[in-house]
Amino acid sequence: MRHYKFCPTESLTARSINIARKDVLRRFYEHGLPYSRKLTAHKSCVNYLAFSRHDGRWLASAGDDFRVLLWDFSEVDVVRPAHAFAGPSGNVLALDFSATNQYLYSGGADNVILKYDVSTLRGVGSSSGDGRGSSSFIEQYGDHDDSIRALTCHPYEDEIFLSASEDGKLVLHDGRAGGRMSAAQGTLQHTAEFTGVQHHPVMEHVFATCDVHGQVCLRDTRMAFGPLSGRSNGGIVRVYNTKLSRKSASYLSNPESSSLTFDRDGSKLAVTFLHYYPTVYALSDPHPLAICTGRNAPDGTPISPSQRTYTNSCTMKSGAFGGPGMDEDDMYGAGSDDFRAYVWKIPPLLTLQGLRKEITPHEWYNHEWPDTVAFAEGKWENRYVPFEISTPLARLNGHKSIVNSVAIHPSLLHIVTSGVERQVMLHSPTLSSPAAQNLLPTPSTVRTLQPQDLAAQRTFLRALFGPHPTLHEEIEDDEGEDETISLFDHILREEGEADVFTVRRWGEDSGDSDDSDDEDETMIDVFDTSDSDSSL
Repeated sequence: MRHYKFCPTESLTARSINIARKDVLRRFYEHGLPYSRKLTAHKSCVNYLAFSRHDGRWLASAGDDFRVLLWDFSEVDVVRPAHAFAGPSGNVLALDFSATNQYLYSGGADNVILKYDVSTLRGVGSSSGDGRGSSSFIEQYGDHDDSIRALTCHPYEDEIFLSASEDGKLVLHDGRAGGRMSAAQGTLQHTAEFTGVQHHPVMEHVFATCDVHGQVCLRDTRMAFGPLSGRSNGGIVRVYNTKLSRKSASYLSNPESSSLTFDRDGSKLAVTFLHYYPTVYALSDPHPLAICTGRNAPDGTPISPSQRTYTNSCTMKSGAFGGPGMDEDDMYGAGSDDFRAYVWKIPPLLTLQGLRKEITPHEWYNHEWPDTVAFAEGKWENRYVPFEISTPLARLNGHKSIVNSVAIHPSLLHIVTSGVERQVMLHSPTLSSPAAQNLLPTPSTVRTLQPQDLAAQRTFLRALFGPHPTLHEEIEDDEGEDETISLFDHILREEGEADVFTVRRWGEDSGDSDDSDDEDETMIDVFDTSDSDSSL
């Protein structure tokens, strides 16, 4: 038998090209994303942003004006929405594109999910330059009894998606099922309000959930849905460690998990916590690897205590992984109460695992740990101190109020942000790109939150009790937006920068304990594809 010697030239060449590409992209981001443009068409707060999968042609935006807008990033210069979808009768809180981008799903405060056909727009450019030429939904789903907080589509099937609601229901929708699956078989009832759900991007049966009690779980559709006789433990295959421990507190804290997201290959999971920092987990590790803070400016300079930096205490926020033009997502972005969005570069998982500190209960209780906040599954369990990514890659300015949503384009060097204001901000590291020309420098400073004065009090009262224009009534000046900003300024003064150990107390001795956290979980290997049912 003749033996052939393996020649790695081709793989080495591809690897060299990939390294060179990453070096070029890193140089683009060395100075952050200093250029931007306001994308203006919405009439109220913009709650959620989502790029279409793979090519990122479409940016979907939606919020409190009961409309879903599509912005076409295949245009030479994105200025106006290319299309608008009508139909919501309440604030829109969640969006997601289906596996092939044929459909777009929306959900929100009207408890209804709407399905839109995007495929009919494939040959359409800016057919309705101001986004007013709109079409309606092709199907609606009324399975929930409260606001829909999150939607996530199956990675391969256009007709399958999951929805999570404040009614505690998690619903599996399968347009192919017909009468084969009843509403009961497609519903998982939880004891707490769901705040997020995310399908794994590769493993079709795996998804993650989070709720108002702070619990973050990895689940399997084959165990979570279907006949009751075939279900097991709510489909849970892993519970992530989300409780906080501080030496000065005799109890643990369980921050509410506001949202979660996977990176593109599903190896990382990031959770946005209320009153705490975005936290990064490895899929197969229940203990956190990193937290993302803003203690330093992007140049590494420490932020003084008198200056505002990353916080999340007042609104529902969603983060996003990204790695434009690269084969991995090594960036993560999230909005903040300090009127900015933050983008962090995430080190490799193996690096983070080596940097994480593990502390035994004996060490924890017999040594001083000043200013140390650790994660612990119980008072007498090991403490885990994740690595702190304290220097963001960039801080994105341009907003006048809280930033809630961040989306990173899958291939172009753009990040979009939105929140309390009516505008979507398009950020870029360069003056021009294939989709945006002649961008302007972003202001280097942000608006300062001023103490409440008489004028601010009057604006706040108008926002609460004054007359409000109808959704379709044009507002010629900024008065309506100023009132909204004033309202959230008031909320920030009352609730901003609250101590998570004060507002989210959890104790094993108290009634705040979630019984499900104390159960002995039988960990199931989610990579085991035996006995699978491809219909879910």
